[in-house]
Amino acid sequence: MVHSTIYPSTITIMASFPKPKTSLLTSLLFLSFTIIAHAVVPQNETFKFENSGELGPFIVEYGGNYRMIGIFNSPFQVGFYNTTPNAFTLALRVGLQRSEALFRWVWEANRGNPVGENATFSLGTDGNLVLADADGRIAWQTNTANKGVVAFRLLPNGNMVLLDAQGKFVWQSFDYPTDTLLVGQSLRAKGTSKLVSRLSEKQNVDGPYSLVLEPKGLALYYKSKNSPRPILYWFSTDWFSFGKGSLQNVTLTSDPESFEIAIDYFVDASTGGNRILGRPVNNSTITYLRLGIDGNIRFETYFMDVRDGVWQVTYTLFDRDSDVSECQLPERCGKFGLCEDNQCVACPLENGLFGWSNNCTAKPVTSCKASDFHYYKLEGVEHYMSTYTTGDRVSESTCANKCTKDCKCVGYFYHRDNSRCWVAYDLQTLTRVANASHVGYIKVPNK
Repeated sequence: MVHSTIYPSTITIMASFPKPKTSLLTSLLFLSFTIIAHAVVPQNETFKFENSGELGPFIVEYGGNYRMIGIFNSPFQVGFYNTTPNAFTLALRVGLQRSEALFRWVWEANRGNPVGENATFSLGTDGNLVLADADGRIAWQTNTANKGVVAFRLLPNGNMVLLDAQGKFVWQSFDYPTDTLLVGQSLRAKGTSKLVSRLSEKQNVDGPYSLVLEPKGLALYYKSKNSPRPILYWFSTDWFSFGKGSLQNVTLTSDPESFEIAIDYFVDASTGGNRILGRPVNNSTITYLRLGIDGNIRFETYFMDVRDGVWQVTYTLFDRDSDVSECQLPERCGKFGLCEDNQCVACPLENGLFGWSNNCTAKPVTSCKASDFHYYKLEGVEHYMSTYTTGDRVSESTCANKCTKDCKCVGYFYHRDNSRCWVAYDLQTLTRVANASHVGYIKVPNK
Protein backbone atom coordinates (compact mmCIF):
# COMPACT_ATOMS: atom_id res chain seq x y z
CA MET A 1 0.00 0.00 0.00
CA VAL A 2 1.01 3.56 -0.59
CA HIS A 3 1.61 5.82 2.39
CA SER A 4 1.94 9.57 2.36
CA THR A 5 1.63 12.69 4.46
CA ILE A 6 -1.94 13.70 5.18
CA TYR A 7 -2.46 17.29 4.18
CA PRO A 8 -4.67 19.93 5.84
CA SER A 9 -8.23 19.87 4.60
CA THR A 10 -8.75 23.63 4.12
CA ILE A 11 -6.72 26.67 3.16
CA THR A 12 -8.08 30.06 4.18
CA ILE A 13 -6.95 33.21 2.39
CA MET A 14 -7.99 36.58 3.83
CA ALA A 15 -7.66 39.65 1.66
CA SER A 16 -8.27 43.25 2.81
CA PHE A 17 -8.45 46.35 0.66
CA PRO A 18 -7.84 50.06 1.31
CA LYS A 19 -10.82 52.13 2.34
CA PRO A 20 -12.44 53.72 -0.66
CA LYS A 21 -12.96 57.45 -0.38
CA THR A 22 -16.27 57.51 -2.19
CA SER A 23 -18.55 57.25 0.86
CA LEU A 24 -18.50 56.92 4.62
CA LEU A 25 -20.23 53.53 4.35
CA THR A 26 -17.67 51.99 2.07
CA SER A 27 -14.85 53.50 4.05
CA LEU A 28 -16.06 51.55 7.08
CA LEU A 29 -16.25 48.26 5.23
CA PHE A 30 -13.39 45.87 4.66
CA LEU A 31 -13.92 43.43 1.90
CA SER A 32 -12.74 39.97 2.77
CA PHE A 33 -13.26 36.60 1.33
CA THR A 34 -12.38 33.04 2.20
CA ILE A 35 -11.39 30.51 -0.38
CA ILE A 36 -12.04 27.01 0.84
CA ALA A 37 -9.87 24.55 -0.96
CA HIS A 38 -11.33 21.09 -0.49
CA ALA A 39 -8.91 18.42 0.65
CA VAL A 40 -7.70 16.34 -2.23
CA VAL A 41 -6.15 12.91 -2.28
CA PRO A 42 -2.44 13.28 -3.10
CA GLN A 43 -1.45 11.66 -6.37
CA ASN A 44 0.66 9.05 -4.62
CA GLU A 45 -2.40 7.99 -2.56
CA THR A 46 -4.68 7.53 -5.57
CA PHE A 47 -4.95 4.16 -7.27
CA LYS A 48 -6.67 2.32 -10.08
CA PHE A 49 -6.79 -1.47 -10.25
CA GLU A 50 -8.14 -3.30 -13.30
CA ASN A 51 -9.91 -6.65 -13.28
CA SER A 52 -7.76 -8.34 -15.91
CA GLY A 53 -4.95 -10.83 -16.32
CA GLU A 54 -4.47 -14.36 -15.06
CA LEU A 55 -6.98 -15.87 -12.70
CA GLY A 56 -5.84 -17.24 -9.35
CA PRO A 57 -4.73 -20.90 -9.35
CA PHE A 58 -6.34 -22.05 -6.10
CA ILE A 59 -9.80 -23.20 -5.03
CA VAL A 60 -11.52 -20.63 -2.84
CA GLU A 61 -14.82 -20.28 -1.01
CA TYR A 62 -17.87 -20.75 -3.28
CA GLY A 63 -15.57 -22.37 -5.88
CA GLY A 64 -15.21 -19.18 -7.89
CA ASN A 65 -12.48 -17.74 -10.06
CA TYR A 66 -10.59 -14.82 -8.59
CA ARG A 67 -7.97 -12.12 -9.11
CA MET A 68 -6.32 -10.47 -6.13
CA ILE A 69 -5.12 -6.86 -6.28
CA GLY A 70 -2.39 -4.97 -4.47
CA ILE A 71 -4.42 -3.90 -1.44
CA PHE A 72 -3.55 -6.13 1.49
CA ASN A 73 -2.78 -6.16 5.18
CA SER A 74 -2.19 -9.74 6.28
CA PRO A 75 -4.34 -11.78 6.65
CA PHE A 76 -6.71 -9.59 4.60
CA GLN A 77 -6.57 -8.82 0.89
CA VAL A 78 -8.91 -7.23 -1.66
CA GLY A 79 -9.77 -8.93 -4.93
CA PHE A 80 -12.35 -9.75 -7.58
CA TYR A 81 -14.11 -13.12 -7.66
CA ASN A 82 -16.98 -14.71 -9.55
CA THR A 83 -19.12 -17.82 -9.36
CA THR A 84 -20.61 -17.37 -12.83
CA PRO A 85 -18.64 -16.28 -15.91
CA ASN A 86 -17.88 -12.56 -16.24
CA ALA A 87 -19.90 -11.58 -13.16
CA PHE A 88 -17.34 -10.36 -10.64
CA THR A 89 -17.74 -9.14 -7.10
CA LEU A 90 -15.22 -6.85 -5.41
CA ALA A 91 -14.57 -8.48 -2.06
CA LEU A 92 -12.30 -8.70 0.96
CA ARG A 93 -10.65 -12.03 1.63
CA VAL A 94 -9.20 -13.43 4.85
CA GLY A 95 -6.78 -16.35 5.08
CA LEU A 96 -3.06 -16.88 5.35
CA GLN A 97 -2.62 -20.01 3.25
CA ARG A 98 -3.69 -20.43 -0.34
CA SER A 99 -5.90 -23.49 -0.16
CA GLU A 100 -9.58 -24.28 -0.52
CA ALA A 101 -10.11 -24.50 3.22
CA LEU A 102 -8.45 -21.21 4.05
CA PHE A 103 -9.90 -18.48 1.83
CA ARG A 104 -13.04 -16.73 3.09
CA TRP A 105 -14.83 -13.76 1.53
CA VAL A 106 -15.87 -11.58 4.47
CA TRP A 107 -17.05 -8.35 2.83
CA GLU A 108 -18.47 -7.47 -0.58
CA ALA A 109 -18.99 -4.13 -2.28
CA ASN A 110 -21.41 -4.99 -5.07
CA ARG A 111 -23.41 -8.10 -4.25
CA GLY A 112 -26.18 -8.50 -6.81
CA ASN A 113 -24.63 -5.95 -9.16
CA PRO A 114 -21.61 -7.67 -10.71
CA VAL A 115 -18.97 -6.16 -12.97
CA GLY A 116 -17.17 -7.74 -15.91
CA GLU A 117 -13.68 -8.11 -17.29
CA ASN A 118 -11.58 -4.93 -17.25
CA ALA A 119 -13.72 -3.34 -14.55
CA THR A 120 -11.80 -0.89 -12.35
CA PHE A 121 -11.57 -0.19 -8.64
CA SER A 122 -10.18 3.29 -8.09
CA LEU A 123 -9.66 6.17 -5.69
CA GLY A 124 -9.40 9.54 -7.44
CA THR A 125 -8.17 12.88 -6.19
CA ASP A 126 -11.76 13.84 -5.27
CA GLY A 127 -11.81 11.13 -2.57
CA ASN A 128 -14.53 8.93 -4.04
CA LEU A 129 -13.91 5.17 -4.00
CA VAL A 130 -15.48 3.75 -7.15
CA LEU A 131 -16.08 0.34 -8.73
CA ALA A 132 -16.92 0.76 -12.40
CA ASP A 133 -17.41 -1.46 -15.42
CA ALA A 134 -15.16 -1.11 -18.45
CA ASP A 135 -17.82 1.02 -20.18
CA GLY A 136 -17.88 3.47 -17.26
CA ARG A 137 -21.03 2.20 -15.57
CA ILE A 138 -20.67 2.71 -11.81
CA ALA A 139 -21.57 -0.48 -9.95
CA TRP A 140 -20.66 0.76 -6.48
CA GLN A 141 -19.18 3.86 -4.83
CA THR A 142 -18.69 5.39 -1.40
CA ASN A 143 -20.19 8.80 -2.34
CA THR A 144 -17.34 10.59 -0.59
CA ALA A 145 -16.31 12.99 -3.36
CA ASN A 146 -15.18 16.37 -1.97
CA LYS A 147 -15.77 15.34 1.64
CA GLY A 148 -12.23 15.79 2.89
CA VAL A 149 -10.80 12.38 2.05
CA VAL A 150 -7.02 12.31 1.76
CA ALA A 151 -6.15 8.61 2.06
CA PHE A 152 -7.36 5.01 1.94
CA ARG A 153 -6.23 2.28 4.34
CA LEU A 154 -6.93 -1.40 4.91
CA LEU A 155 -6.52 -1.81 8.66
CA PRO A 156 -5.18 -4.94 10.40
CA ASN A 157 -8.70 -5.89 11.58
CA GLY A 158 -10.09 -5.95 8.02
CA ASN A 159 -11.75 -2.54 8.13
CA MET A 160 -11.27 -0.52 4.95
CA VAL A 161 -11.35 3.20 5.68
CA LEU A 162 -11.17 6.57 3.98
CA LEU A 163 -9.39 9.11 6.18
CA ASP A 164 -9.52 12.89 6.44
CA ALA A 165 -6.58 15.15 7.29
CA GLN A 166 -7.05 14.56 11.02
CA GLY A 167 -7.03 10.79 10.59
CA LYS A 168 -10.77 10.46 11.22
CA PHE A 169 -12.92 8.04 9.27
CA VAL A 170 -14.95 9.64 6.50
CA TRP A 171 -16.12 6.19 5.43
CA GLN A 172 -15.48 2.64 6.66
CA SER A 173 -16.45 -0.77 5.33
CA PHE A 174 -17.33 -1.88 8.89
CA ASP A 175 -20.46 0.27 8.57
CA TYR A 176 -21.66 -1.73 5.54
CA PRO A 177 -21.50 -5.46 6.31
CA THR A 178 -22.97 -8.08 3.99
CA ASP A 179 -23.41 -11.44 5.73
CA THR A 180 -20.35 -11.32 8.01
CA LEU A 181 -19.08 -9.52 11.12
CA LEU A 182 -15.36 -9.44 11.92
CA VAL A 183 -13.86 -9.05 15.40
CA GLY A 184 -14.35 -5.42 16.43
CA GLN A 185 -17.17 -4.83 13.95
CA SER A 186 -20.57 -3.68 15.18
CA LEU A 187 -24.19 -3.49 14.20
CA ARG A 188 -25.35 -0.02 15.20
CA ALA A 189 -28.74 1.55 15.82
CA LYS A 190 -27.70 4.40 13.56
CA GLY A 191 -26.83 3.34 10.03
CA THR A 192 -26.75 -0.14 8.54
CA SER A 193 -27.89 -2.45 11.31
CA LYS A 194 -28.30 -5.87 9.73
CA LEU A 195 -26.64 -8.78 7.97
CA VAL A 196 -28.26 -10.36 4.91
CA SER A 197 -27.53 -13.93 3.85
CA ARG A 198 -26.26 -14.99 0.46
CA LEU A 199 -28.85 -16.78 -1.69
CA SER A 200 -26.71 -19.78 -2.68
CA GLU A 201 -23.17 -20.91 -3.40
CA LYS A 202 -23.49 -19.89 -7.07
CA GLN A 203 -25.99 -17.04 -6.85
CA ASN A 204 -24.36 -14.02 -5.24
CA VAL A 205 -27.49 -12.00 -4.50
CA ASP A 206 -29.31 -11.28 -1.25
CA GLY A 207 -30.87 -14.36 0.30
CA PRO A 208 -34.04 -14.58 2.42
CA TYR A 209 -32.41 -14.35 5.85
CA SER A 210 -31.46 -11.25 7.82
CA LEU A 211 -29.96 -10.58 11.26
CA VAL A 212 -31.38 -7.24 12.41
CA LEU A 213 -30.45 -4.97 15.32
CA GLU A 214 -33.68 -3.94 17.06
CA PRO A 215 -34.21 -1.77 20.17
CA LYS A 216 -34.48 -4.78 22.50
CA GLY A 217 -32.14 -7.26 20.84
CA LEU A 218 -30.99 -9.09 17.75
CA ALA A 219 -33.64 -10.69 15.56
CA LEU A 220 -33.46 -13.26 12.76
CA TYR A 221 -36.01 -12.95 9.96
CA TYR A 222 -36.99 -15.09 7.00
CA LYS A 223 -38.55 -13.47 3.91
CA SER A 224 -40.18 -15.51 1.18
CA LYS A 225 -42.00 -14.58 -1.98
CA ASN A 226 -45.30 -15.56 -0.38
CA SER A 227 -45.14 -13.79 2.97
CA PRO A 228 -46.16 -10.10 3.03
CA ARG A 229 -43.47 -9.36 5.62
CA PRO A 230 -40.37 -11.07 7.01
CA ILE A 231 -41.10 -13.75 9.62
CA LEU A 232 -39.27 -13.72 12.95
CA TYR A 233 -37.70 -17.11 13.73
CA TRP A 234 -35.25 -16.22 16.54
CA PHE A 235 -34.67 -13.42 19.06
CA SER A 236 -31.61 -12.79 21.22
CA THR A 237 -33.26 -13.33 24.59
CA ASP A 238 -31.31 -16.59 24.30
CA TRP A 239 -28.15 -14.47 24.37
CA PHE A 240 -28.98 -11.45 26.52
CA SER A 241 -31.83 -9.28 27.76
CA PHE A 242 -32.21 -5.97 29.57
CA GLY A 243 -34.88 -3.65 30.95
CA LYS A 244 -35.22 -0.01 30.04
CA GLY A 245 -33.51 1.66 27.09
CA SER A 246 -32.75 0.67 23.52
CA LEU A 247 -29.74 -1.06 22.08
CA GLN A 248 -27.17 1.28 20.58
CA ASN A 249 -24.82 -1.35 19.22
CA VAL A 250 -23.63 -4.92 19.46
CA THR A 251 -20.02 -5.87 18.69
CA LEU A 252 -18.21 -9.12 18.00
CA THR A 253 -15.25 -9.30 20.39
CA SER A 254 -12.32 -11.60 21.13
CA ASP A 255 -10.31 -11.49 24.35
CA PRO A 256 -6.60 -11.59 23.43
CA GLU A 257 -5.71 -13.39 26.68
CA SER A 258 -8.56 -15.84 27.32
CA PHE A 259 -9.45 -16.15 23.60
CA GLU A 260 -13.14 -15.96 24.55
CA ILE A 261 -15.42 -14.90 21.71
CA ALA A 262 -18.38 -12.80 22.78
CA ILE A 263 -21.12 -10.44 21.73
CA ASP A 264 -20.80 -7.12 23.58
CA TYR A 265 -23.94 -5.01 23.76
CA PHE A 266 -24.35 -1.38 24.76
CA VAL A 267 -27.59 0.32 25.74
CA ASP A 268 -26.45 3.49 27.50
CA ALA A 269 -23.71 4.70 29.84
CA SER A 270 -24.86 2.41 32.66
CA THR A 271 -26.36 -0.55 30.82
CA GLY A 272 -24.56 -3.13 28.76
CA GLY A 273 -22.71 -6.37 28.97
CA ASN A 274 -21.54 -9.31 26.96
CA ARG A 275 -22.44 -12.91 26.22
CA ILE A 276 -19.51 -15.31 25.85
CA LEU A 277 -20.36 -17.72 23.03
CA GLY A 278 -17.10 -19.52 22.33
CA ARG A 279 -13.86 -20.49 24.03
CA PRO A 280 -11.42 -21.72 21.38
CA VAL A 281 -8.24 -23.37 22.62
CA ASN A 282 -6.12 -21.10 20.47
CA ASN A 283 -5.90 -17.45 19.42
CA SER A 284 -9.40 -16.36 18.40
CA THR A 285 -8.62 -12.87 17.10
CA ILE A 286 -9.18 -14.05 13.51
CA THR A 287 -12.83 -14.96 13.93
CA TYR A 288 -15.93 -14.00 12.03
CA LEU A 289 -19.68 -14.30 12.57
CA ARG A 290 -21.51 -15.48 9.45
CA LEU A 291 -25.23 -15.51 8.70
CA GLY A 292 -25.28 -18.58 6.49
CA ILE A 293 -27.21 -19.49 3.38
CA ASP A 294 -29.35 -21.76 5.58
CA GLY A 295 -30.24 -18.98 8.03
CA ASN A 296 -27.97 -20.28 10.79
CA ILE A 297 -25.37 -18.21 12.63
CA ARG A 298 -21.88 -19.64 12.98
CA PHE A 299 -18.55 -18.37 14.24
CA GLU A 300 -15.47 -19.58 12.40
CA THR A 301 -12.00 -19.16 13.88
CA TYR A 302 -8.66 -19.44 12.12
CA PHE A 303 -6.06 -21.63 13.79
CA MET A 304 -2.45 -21.85 12.71
CA ASP A 305 -0.55 -25.02 13.54
CA VAL A 306 3.00 -26.05 12.76
CA ARG A 307 2.37 -27.13 9.19
CA ASP A 308 -0.75 -25.37 8.02
CA GLY A 309 -3.83 -23.42 9.03
CA VAL A 310 -7.45 -24.41 9.37
CA TRP A 311 -10.85 -22.80 9.96
CA GLN A 312 -12.95 -24.33 12.72
CA VAL A 313 -16.57 -23.67 13.62
CA THR A 314 -16.36 -22.42 17.21
CA TYR A 315 -20.05 -21.60 17.73
CA THR A 316 -23.33 -22.54 16.05
CA LEU A 317 -26.64 -20.97 17.07
CA PHE A 318 -29.01 -23.71 15.82
CA ASP A 319 -27.18 -26.85 16.80
CA ARG A 320 -27.79 -30.33 18.18
CA ASP A 321 -25.70 -29.44 21.21
CA SER A 322 -27.36 -26.07 21.89
CA ASP A 323 -30.63 -24.94 23.42
CA VAL A 324 -31.95 -23.88 20.01
CA SER A 325 -32.90 -26.81 17.79
CA GLU A 326 -32.13 -27.02 14.08
CA CYS A 327 -35.88 -27.62 13.71
CA GLN A 328 -36.31 -23.87 14.28
CA LEU A 329 -34.60 -23.13 10.95
CA PRO A 330 -37.31 -22.36 8.36
CA GLU A 331 -35.77 -24.39 5.54
CA ARG A 332 -34.31 -27.22 7.64
CA CYS A 333 -36.81 -29.63 6.05
CA GLY A 334 -37.11 -27.93 2.66
CA LYS A 335 -40.52 -26.93 1.36
CA PHE A 336 -42.39 -29.18 3.79
CA GLY A 337 -41.42 -31.60 6.51
CA LEU A 338 -41.86 -32.65 10.10
CA CYS A 339 -38.76 -32.13 12.27
CA GLU A 340 -37.92 -33.77 15.59
CA ASP A 341 -34.63 -33.90 17.52
CA ASN A 342 -32.93 -31.84 14.77
CA GLN A 343 -33.94 -34.39 12.11
CA CYS A 344 -36.53 -34.35 9.32
CA VAL A 345 -38.57 -37.39 10.34
CA ALA A 346 -41.69 -37.34 8.15
CA CYS A 347 -43.54 -35.88 5.20
CA PRO A 348 -46.92 -35.04 6.80
CA LEU A 349 -49.39 -35.45 3.94
CA GLU A 350 -53.18 -35.71 4.14
CA ASN A 351 -53.22 -39.48 3.93
CA GLY A 352 -50.54 -40.03 6.55
CA LEU A 353 -46.92 -39.61 7.56
CA PHE A 354 -44.44 -40.73 4.95
CA GLY A 355 -40.66 -40.83 4.80
CA TRP A 356 -39.24 -37.37 4.33
CA SER A 357 -37.16 -36.32 1.30
CA ASN A 358 -36.41 -33.05 -0.45
CA ASN A 359 -39.35 -33.82 -2.74
CA CYS A 360 -41.83 -33.53 0.13
CA THR A 361 -44.33 -30.75 -0.58
CA ALA A 362 -47.95 -29.91 0.13
CA LYS A 363 -50.34 -29.86 -2.80
CA PRO A 364 -50.68 -26.25 -4.02
CA VAL A 365 -54.05 -24.52 -3.85
CA THR A 366 -54.68 -22.43 -6.97
CA SER A 367 -58.23 -21.21 -6.25
CA CYS A 368 -59.37 -18.58 -3.76
CA LYS A 369 -62.88 -20.07 -3.54
CA ALA A 370 -63.54 -21.74 -0.20
CA SER A 371 -65.50 -24.44 -2.00
CA ASP A 372 -62.38 -25.48 -3.92
CA PHE A 373 -60.18 -26.42 -0.94
CA HIS A 374 -60.23 -27.93 2.52
CA TYR A 375 -57.87 -28.47 5.44
CA TYR A 376 -56.35 -31.52 7.04
CA LYS A 377 -55.25 -31.55 10.64
CA LEU A 378 -51.88 -32.27 12.28
CA GLU A 379 -51.71 -32.66 16.05
CA GLY A 380 -48.68 -31.91 18.21
CA VAL A 381 -46.93 -29.62 15.71
CA GLU A 382 -45.68 -26.05 15.67
CA HIS A 383 -44.65 -23.69 12.91
CA TYR A 384 -41.28 -21.98 13.35
CA MET A 385 -42.96 -18.57 13.65
CA SER A 386 -44.88 -19.56 16.82
CA THR A 387 -41.78 -19.77 19.05
CA TYR A 388 -40.87 -16.06 18.92
CA THR A 389 -44.14 -14.39 17.88
CA THR A 390 -47.20 -14.24 20.13
CA GLY A 391 -49.90 -14.77 17.49
CA ASP A 392 -53.44 -13.42 17.64
CA ARG A 393 -55.67 -14.32 20.59
CA VAL A 394 -58.82 -15.45 18.75
CA SER A 395 -61.10 -18.46 18.59
CA GLU A 396 -60.10 -21.46 16.50
CA SER A 397 -62.93 -20.81 14.03
CA THR A 398 -61.84 -17.18 13.62
CA CYS A 399 -58.30 -18.39 12.95
CA ALA A 400 -59.64 -20.72 10.26
CA ASN A 401 -61.65 -17.92 8.66
CA LYS A 402 -58.56 -15.72 8.48
CA CYS A 403 -56.76 -18.32 6.41
CA THR A 404 -59.79 -19.17 4.28
CA LYS A 405 -60.28 -15.53 3.29
CA ASP A 406 -56.59 -15.03 2.47
CA CYS A 407 -55.63 -16.47 -0.91
CA LYS A 408 -51.95 -16.54 0.03
CA CYS A 409 -52.50 -18.47 3.25
CA VAL A 410 -51.34 -22.09 2.96
CA GLY A 411 -52.35 -23.17 6.46
CA TYR A 412 -52.88 -22.02 10.02
CA PHE A 413 -51.58 -23.07 13.42
CA TYR A 414 -53.41 -22.87 16.71
CA HIS A 415 -52.60 -23.30 20.40
CA ARG A 416 -55.78 -24.44 22.09
CA ASP A 417 -54.29 -24.01 25.56
CA ASN A 418 -53.96 -20.22 25.16
CA SER A 419 -56.13 -19.47 22.07
CA ARG A 420 -53.24 -18.25 19.92
CA CYS A 421 -53.47 -18.19 16.12
CA TRP A 422 -50.81 -17.98 13.40
CA VAL A 423 -51.61 -17.71 9.70
CA ALA A 424 -48.87 -19.20 7.52
CA TYR A 425 -47.80 -18.13 4.06
CA ASP A 426 -45.14 -20.83 3.89
CA LEU A 427 -45.12 -24.26 5.52
CA GLN A 428 -41.57 -25.57 5.30
CA THR A 429 -40.29 -26.93 8.62
CA LEU A 430 -42.84 -27.99 11.22
CA THR A 431 -41.66 -29.14 14.63
CA ARG A 432 -43.17 -32.13 16.41
CA VAL A 433 -44.06 -31.31 20.03
CA ALA A 434 -45.49 -33.31 22.92
CA ASN A 435 -48.43 -30.93 23.43
CA ALA A 436 -51.36 -32.31 21.42
CA SER A 437 -53.29 -29.04 21.86
CA HIS A 438 -50.86 -27.39 19.46
CA VAL A 439 -52.39 -28.13 16.08
CA GLY A 440 -51.86 -27.24 12.45
CA TYR A 441 -54.26 -27.16 9.53
CA ILE A 442 -52.88 -27.54 6.02
CA LYS A 443 -54.83 -26.11 3.08
CA VAL A 444 -55.16 -28.52 0.12
CA PRO A 445 -57.28 -28.54 -3.08
CA ASN A 446 -60.43 -30.63 -3.22
CA LYS A 447 -59.31 -32.22 -6.48
